[in-house]
Amino acid sequence: MTPSIIQIAVVTLIAFIYGAEKNAGQILTNMSVTPAWFVGLALGDPVTGLAVGAIVQLMSLGVAAMGGASVPDYPTAAIIGAVVAITSGQEASVGVAAGIAVGMLGLQLDVIAKTANGFLGRASQRFAEEGKYSQMKSVLFLGPVFYGLTAAIPTFAVLLFGADAVNAFLSVMPSWFTTGLSIAAGILPVVGLAMLLSFMPMKKFIAYAIVGFVLAAYLQISNLPIALLGAAAAIEYYKSHSNPSVNALDAGGLEDE
Repeated sequence: MTPSIIQIAVVTLIAFIYGAEKNAGQILTNMSVTPAWFVGLALGDPVTGLAVGAIVQLMSLGVAAMGGASVPDYPTAAIIGAVVAITSGQEASVGVAAGIAVGMLGLQLDVIAKTANGFLGRASQRFAEEGKYSQMKSVLFLGPVFYGLTAAIPTFAVLLFGADAVNAFLSVMPSWFTTGLSIAAGILPVVGLAMLLSFMPMKKFIAYAIVGFVLAAYLQISNLPIALLGAAAAIEYYKSHSNPSVNALDAGGLEDE
């Protein structure tokens, strides 16, 4: 099927709202299955949209952009996959394959958006120091717009030209540009995690951090088992420190016996 102008506008708007919401109000759920289902409704095939979104949702379990990290934009990939599957009449798995390939463009656009928001942050701070609060708010509102475009641009391109056109665009991008984005994508997670750790009482819980690092880096254990072990350690720590007086009485009772 060939989407109409109204359908192209609606699907692009869905992608834009998702991109803006994930780093702004976060009123909508940041899940792959939700925007893909809305895209299916807009294109007249909600079942295929739901199927594509569910597959991508399972693929993205456990993937999170910690700190300033940039990860593959799976919800955008689900949106694009639903568009490809519905418009081409192919199975959901075919749409997922195309969506993941084209959705990788969102990773590069995310780095660009974060870089641009760094300039916006400094500009808003300057306006605040000068007492120009209306300009400050105007600049801050541009941030979600940039993030919305990271999802809307590849979605609109696929709707208008097809997935092959976006892949062709990626192939002709200069190597220095893609290399620079890759380096930035590698640096951002480190900076983000460093900022996160600076707000945490790491000196007090350094032993737990060392254990988690060994489990992940040397034993190659996945995130979910490590998270479960961390939850167990947190529960035991809370139980032993929530009521020191009761713990002292319990310990004394055991000694007397």
